[in-house]
Amino acid sequence: MADTVDIRTNLGKWELDNPVIPASGTFGFGQEFKDLYDLNVLGSISIKGTTRQPRIGNPLPRIAETPMGMINSVGLQNPGIDSVISHELPELFRVFKKPIIANISGFSVNEYADLAMAFDKVPQVGIIEVNVSCPNVHNGGMAYGVCPESAAVVTSAVKSVTKKPVYVKLSPNVTDIVEIAKACENAGADGISMINTLMGMRIDIRTGKPIIANKIGGFSGPAIFPVALRMVYQVTEACKIPVIGMGGITTAEDTIEMMMAGASAVQVGAANLVNPWACRDIIEGLPAACEKIGITNLKEIIGIAHQ
Repeated sequence: MADTVDIRTNLGKWELDNPVIPASGTFGFGQEFKDLYDLNVLGSISIKGTTRQPRIGNPLPRIAETPMGMINSVGLQNPGIDSVISHELPELFRVFKKPIIANISGFSVNEYADLAMAFDKVPQVGIIEVNVSCPNVHNGGMAYGVCPESAAVVTSAVKSVTKKPVYVKLSPNVTDIVEIAKACENAGADGISMINTLMGMRIDIRTGKPIIANKIGGFSGPAIFPVALRMVYQVTEACKIPVIGMGGITTAEDTIEMMMAGASAVQVGAANLVNPWACRDIIEGLPAACEKIGITNLKEIIGIAHQ
């Protein structure tokens, strides 16, 4: 019987009712989804990426569709850390009672540390997720996450100011993601979130111009799932800390496959923008999908592809 399948999982010492988490940037602060279903069915929520100051984001248009995904260049639009802590999180707590994942984006090492210090004081925050895909303003605009040394410096700075678990969200737009993951692990990261979006673009053939005002954006959706799966497998082969896997997950079967590759939990991103009930549907479908292939406990399948 599907109701005998145990779909709980762990991120370190934190046990989740299930492994499904809406990914940062695709679920806002939960308010757009709260009237569609009970958000408490979710394992957790990774809130919209937060910066020190409010950001209005990139110029329009910001979204371009592809046959198996989408390209976005939103530009970290958010109300800033003060508003998130004083307004967005209390509003979210009214409808979601579990710990959340606070995603932070900084443009300097000090900014990352300041954001982590602020979220460290918020009991509602269970994990701080550090997005190292932001431009390093002290290094010509290169993202922190493309260089092991830079990723390690950010990780160490955040770890020094918070007692909460720190998960570093890695970009796939690198030569060797394993090297960067290991640098974060050695710098004290408690876990890894991966992968962030690939880079892509679309051109309007009627005008000959890029569809997105920023020309290039982050490519996500089902098309990137095999890439994400491969990278999660490689990092969990090399590192001992937990990994939250993401990138093109749309079904319960994708969730199982990602956990078999080594992920302890998953985040669902672009699927939420196609089907607002995507996370709920995946959670509801997990027990039957597990039963169909003889799985009775999700924790027992984590990383079995490595055996």
